[in-house]
Amino acid sequence: MTPEHTSADRRAVLDRAARLRQLSEADRDAIRIAQDPQFPRWLEQVTATGGCSHPIHLSGSTTTLDGTTGEILSNYDTRHEPGERLLVRCRNRRATVCPACSRLHAGDTYHLVRAGLLGGKNVPATVRNRPRLFVTLTAPSFGAVHRMGEVCRPRRDGGTCEHGRPLGCGTTHHTDAPAIGQPLCPDCYDYTAHVLWHAHASKLWDRFVIDVRRRLASSVGLVQSHFAQHARLSFARVAEYQKRAAVHVHAVVRLDGPHGPGEEPPAWGTAELLTDAVRASALRVLIRTSYSPAVGELALGWGAQIDVRPLHVDGDGPADDAVAAYVAKYVTKGASETGAGIDHPVSTCADIEAASVSSHVRTLMRTCWRLGVLPEYAHFRLHAWTHTLGYRGHILTKSRAYSTTYAALRAERARHVGQAKAPDAITERQWRYVGSGHTPGAALIATGIAEDLAESRRLGADARQEVGWSQ
Repeated sequence: MTPEHTSADRRAVLDRAARLRQLSEADRDAIRIAQDPQFPRWLEQVTATGGCSHPIHLSGSTTTLDGTTGEILSNYDTRHEPGERLLVRCRNRRATVCPACSRLHAGDTYHLVRAGLLGGKNVPATVRNRPRLFVTLTAPSFGAVHRMGEVCRPRRDGGTCEHGRPLGCGTTHHTDAPAIGQPLCPDCYDYTAHVLWHAHASKLWDRFVIDVRRRLASSVGLVQSHFAQHARLSFARVAEYQKRAAVHVHAVVRLDGPHGPGEEPPAWGTAELLTDAVRASALRVLIRTSYSPAVGELALGWGAQIDVRPLHVDGDGPADDAVAAYVAKYVTKGASETGAGIDHPVSTCADIEAASVSSHVRTLMRTCWRLGVLPEYAHFRLHAWTHTLGYRGHILTKSRAYSTTYAALRAERARHVGQAKAPDAITERQWRYVGSGHTPGAALIATGIAEDLAESRRLGADARQEVGWSQ
């Protein structure tokens, strides 16, 4: 080898070493993973999770036996997998936590809500002709906040509150202005009522549904306790945080016969009658909090802003598909994405102070923590729900007879990909949790897979839409 070749090789080695030093930790880790002999199988696992950002690691085995003969039909063991573990989806609904799983959850939510509007998934198509409403219920006012509009809060007298702050605001706030939803005077704002309203919101919804049933019965001369013998009220609702960090509710409400979606409602069951009952109940229902020496007793109800829109088959009103997509969109939003809290629990006061939130939200979190030590509110477990500002309900809930379930949709997806077991088979499972998440390099690769799959779905949807238009 000539001195020139030796010098060139040395320079190539030095250049390669310099490039490696410039690589990030994630890049170097990704290279390490790609050089592993079991990388192709690992890549299959990550792709099967859809590029899940925080997969669950399981170790164990599954054996499927013939229920009659006891013959082993199939056997799977993670001892042959990379790292002797299997990666499965985290199934987190929040897009801020796992975009891949949130997209799957949004799709399931869309089909769940749509089936209750148009039929499908074992729901008869006749439900589209039933009285159906799209209802929005809001939280009451806990104090004046900045809002969008031509002028935020115009006042001619220019008065001030007892704390010396202006009662009005003459600013025109743009859509993403940080001031929107923030109190004009934090000292006037009723943070205690805000948190306790969140704590009672699910119970308030239950009372609302009961009152709607009672009003429907009374309006047609039925004994209230006999309503279930004549009709059934079905619903699916989703909770959404407003800019002021208060939850409001979007719900699809449907009136069926007494045995659910398979039966027509009575002749008196009209959309107009259902609309009147919903509006009246939303204005009337109240819940009184437990008496507290520190807080007193509060009467909590829905806000004055109520929106009730009938859903019509002829297209006069919100489209069914649009309503389903609207609900699915909000079910994947976490509290941090809306600026109303964070997506993980806090364990100390220091966590509250360190949270990346507005001063308004931080005060709500502090109020949750303070109320959480009072014995009269112990059953609300406000410390555990400080990150959601005291709201304890599920983001999406539905009545039993509204439509299908998430579990049924997942089982159907398993059958579609050939993972369902034979009718006469017996399955023996032995699994244990061994970890979660990705290394930096694995996270980089998983993100790329998730983005590729999302782009593939988008292109497929565009192609299907173009074919629909051409036809």
